[in-house]
Amino acid sequence: MIKFIHAADIHLDSPLHKLEAYEGTPVEEMRHATRRAFENLINLAIEEEVDFVLIAGDLYDSDWKDYNTGLYLVSQLTKLREAEIPVFIIAGNHDALSKITKTLRLPEGVTMFPSNKATTAVIEDLGIAIHGRSFSSAVMKKNLAQNYPSKMRGYFNIGLLHTSLNGREGHETYAPCSLDDLLNKGYDYWALGHAHKQEIVHKQEPVIAFSGNTQGRHIRETGPKGTLIVNIDDAGKVRLDFRSLDVVRWEKLEVDASKADDGYMVVDMVTEQLETLAEKNDDLPLIVRVKIHGNSPAHEELAGDVERWINEIRSAAIDSTHGSACIEKVMILTSYPSQEGYPSFKEGPIGELNQYLDSLESNPEQLLNLGSLLDDLMKKMPAELRQSGESLNPRDPNWIAGIIRQIRPMLMQRLLGKGTSG
Repeated sequence: MIKFIHAADIHLDSPLHKLEAYEGTPVEEMRHATRRAFENLINLAIEEEVDFVLIAGDLYDSDWKDYNTGLYLVSQLTKLREAEIPVFIIAGNHDALSKITKTLRLPEGVTMFPSNKATTAVIEDLGIAIHGRSFSSAVMKKNLAQNYPSKMRGYFNIGLLHTSLNGREGHETYAPCSLDDLLNKGYDYWALGHAHKQEIVHKQEPVIAFSGNTQGRHIRETGPKGTLIVNIDDAGKVRLDFRSLDVVRWEKLEVDASKADDGYMVVDMVTEQLETLAEKNDDLPLIVRVKIHGNSPAHEELAGDVERWINEIRSAAIDSTHGSACIEKVMILTSYPSQEGYPSFKEGPIGELNQYLDSLESNPEQLLNLGSLLDDLMKKMPAELRQSGESLNPRDPNWIAGIIRQIRPMLMQRLLGKGTSG
């Protein structure tokens, strides 16, 4: 039996995304989250007595000039050297940007694959051949897999590759290749990096997998994050075991407020679901985005003072989960119930505005025209906002339509003179 770890996308010391702005956010835990997750990886390798560790790119997070990040990495990898666990690494697109990657001397027992061509590292006593190639630049558009070495007969062959494969949502297209490119190599396992969502791309022989990143960093990286333990039996069969490593977890929570009579009932519904979510995640610190929707009797109260109810929810979340869950964002997308006694907004100036918004939401061309007005503004925004987990995209009509749906309830209430907060 052979056992190894397949990890990727560590992103050591990746920056926060302005979480300091929200009271109750576990800022200290987030500041060091990628390091703590990496320590969990190192400890797991030692506890499980794995035979070796693979890291499929993006140890770092772009061009870090602080060598403390690199020195920290060395201190952790040294623990694996002392445990006689070899490590094999390829540089990904973020590593290619980093000056640390090019100059830092790694401990004995750590192999960094070169960037000029794909090469092979052999572990003779285990009968393992590992094929890999690092990125030479941050933008790698070539199909690297096509030029990987032929499989070595008599060995269990592993391909170590940082790639978007044939495309992965939310990720740049780097080192693109097809599933057939990988299958045609005849390897026994492909350890992929770059996509931050854990995914088994090919379940049959050969097994092809993305391990995902080790720590979620924003709202587009929800759910458990960690690594794959790969077990190879004596017949060469592969079994995967996912292990979570994250120390702070991101989640999305949708609350149907259609049966809520008032704002406080909505707050109770949110906190009840948050308690269940916290229990499900073993009380691991959670950063949660809450989306409240539905044709609700509470709509007028919620939309009339949005800021108040957002802060009511934030406060209740901290209290009900004893601080283990905090709110990253609250989206109030409720609307009036379709029953008598509630405004229909079909006539007058407000009715005309509503009709215009209806037509705008259903017209992609008009939405794109509106988005073009925001495009110049986007270019002037700080880089940290453009690159955050918000995925701001004024060139996407669906994104523009979503913004309109989000602000419409509050706009209607303000025009009716029922808004009370700025």
